[in-house]
Amino acid sequence: MMATTQISTVHSEETNTPPVHRAEQLVGAGKQAHILLGDQTYILRITRAGKLILTK
Repeated sequence: MMATTQISTVHSEETNTPPVHRAEQLVGAGKQAHILLGDQTYILRITRAGKLILTK
């Protein structure tokens, strides 16, 4: 079972801007996070070069 973590976001309803999430907060102490969309699980990974990769 995956633990859930409260993520702080920056979002302005008035300006209709999308929410902003810090990748470091999403992955926590590790280098990857699982993201659920419907019944699919995606993996967000931070590479050694500091880039993001999202895979199914």
